[in-house]
Amino acid sequence: MQIPQIRMQSQQAQIEIQNTDAKLEISQPQAELNIQQPQAELSIRTTPGKLRIDQTQAWADLNLMHITERNERFAREGKNSLMHGIARRARQGDELMKIENGGDPLINQAIQNSSDPMKSLGIKFIPSHFSVKTSYQPAEVHIDVQIKKPIINATPRSPEFTYEAGNVTTSLKQRQYLKISYTNLYV
Repeated sequence: MQIPQIRMQSQQAQIEIQNTDAKLEISQPQAELNIQQPQAELSIRTTPGKLRIDQTQAWADLNLMHITERNERFAREGKNSLMHGIARRARQGDELMKIENGGDPLINQAIQNSSDPMKSLGIKFIPSHFSVKTSYQPAEVHIDVQIKKPIINATPRSPEFTYEAGNVTTSLKQRQYLKISYTNLYV
């Protein structure tokens, strides 16, 4: 027995999409840069140091002095010795004037005048300590600096863009259809 049949055959539609990518190119040109550094101005002034050394006392201690100073020294020592001699004689004269007070002024004065006083023993440094006198004035340094700022000239450059737009195209790749067929419809 034959049964009627309906046969259906279909095909779906297909869409085709073609895509062209967009292109973007960016380039950055280097900026123009000009830098100049002027030299700084530097001036240095120096006042030299001063050292003074006075050896006058040391030379005098060594008995090596200028003739005028030697004459002044001997005159001063002679005058001091004369004054001491006058004072001694005046004192001894006063003692002799008062002989009635007792004592032996003649014997005591004879003993004093007959011998020199005892010399003291001791170490004497020649020249004496701190006989060389020094004074120092330190040097002075004046430094003047005039700084100069750098001269910078910069010319910036804008970035360069190149753009190609993308494209999308669609088309029908395959059409849809529906095919219906009947068999054994009429017996």
